[in-house]
Amino acid sequence: MRFSPRGLAAAAAAAAIPIGVLSAGTAFAAPAHQAAPAHQGASAHQGAPADQGAAAYTVTQVLSGAQLSHTFTAAGSAKPVTEHLSSPDDITTLGGLFYVTFQNGVGPQGQASADGNLDSTIVAFTPGGREVRQWDLRGKCDGLTADPWTGAVIATVNEDANSSLYTIDPDARRGSQVQHYAYNEPLPHKGGTDAISVYDGHLLISASAPGTTGTAAPNAAYPAVYTVSLDARTHVATVAPLFGDEAKATVANAGSSAGKTVSLALTDPDSNEIVPPAAPRFRGDFMLTSQGDQEQIYVGDAGTPWQSLSVLSLSQSVDDTAWALSGHGRLYATDNSGDTVDVVTGPFRPGTAFVAVTPCDSNSAPATCPAPPAFPANYLGALDMSTGHITPVTTRGATLEPQGMIFVSP
Repeated sequence: MRFSPRGLAAAAAAAAIPIGVLSAGTAFAAPAHQAAPAHQGASAHQGAPADQGAAAYTVTQVLSGAQLSHTFTAAGSAKPVTEHLSSPDDITTLGGLFYVTFQNGVGPQGQASADGNLDSTIVAFTPGGREVRQWDLRGKCDGLTADPWTGAVIATVNEDANSSLYTIDPDARRGSQVQHYAYNEPLPHKGGTDAISVYDGHLLISASAPGTTGTAAPNAAYPAVYTVSLDARTHVATVAPLFGDEAKATVANAGSSAGKTVSLALTDPDSNEIVPPAAPRFRGDFMLTSQGDQEQIYVGDAGTPWQSLSVLSLSQSVDDTAWALSGHGRLYATDNSGDTVDVVTGPFRPGTAFVAVTPCDSNSAPATCPAPPAFPANYLGALDMSTGHITPVTTRGATLEPQGMIFVSP
């Protein structure tokens, strides 16, 4: 079973509760897939192998937005326009196919692109890069995942404000494959929504860009993550907070501060994942990356009375994280600036945490970026989950500036 960004928490499906019938206040059971205690000693040096950054990996392009297109009609016009797809971001997989979102220049609050387009495009493709189908969604799609319990692909749009959610049923034979959901209330963190994880049948969504339309973050009143339940009859997505931007957490970095309790001060909740059994720490936990803050928050027993938070400070800003699950799997990555989807081949060392390093998305980045050497373009890194240190990974072949990532086993 795979674990991946925005992705699939392995589980005992017979015990899972379908997302569509959850209430917002439903408590979560402890992860059925957890293979080890959720938290291991921070003093134990566990993480990316010291030589991981020295290993050479091969990057091959498998999909290009320049070879794909969609057709739209700009506001105030009656003439359809066809354009190439651009700006791929999140990626997931379901039923042997991959799904990737192309944002096509749409703004973070749903603003039209320079040519009047208002739609992101979700593309389904084979592992070898052959397009199978596509769907246009109104808005800028940042979060994308696949729900193994319902067989649906789930997407969030507009990460800064005016956010909503879509489901896609690729196998629907009757009715529309695409359903649009509005949130049940103005989002209390006054921002948008981004990454999505399915945690033992429950939907967890990052509360991104807090304070876009209100008081600046951090703010104790702002949720960092929402639990979300979908009502297929009313097309309403009901939100409830999982934890807040200023919640208490235990320091996870090795060193003199390890184990101390601190108050978070999150300003940029972004990507999230479920930590797989192959990882050296926090197996089975839900993990949120606060990209600008250079932190990852690991949540044990999420949604239960025993919920606990640990915070790992990172040496760099990162977007997605993907753990190597086997020696001969494949790491798929989107390149937002190159408009491509690429595959990285190994061999890999199982348990290595690969990260899409995003120096220009750090809160300390200069206004003009990239600005090497301190703030280069995105690159692939390996994360030491004990110290938070990130080592650049050597690659050869196609150029890769990664954004979204997913690891799949053979």
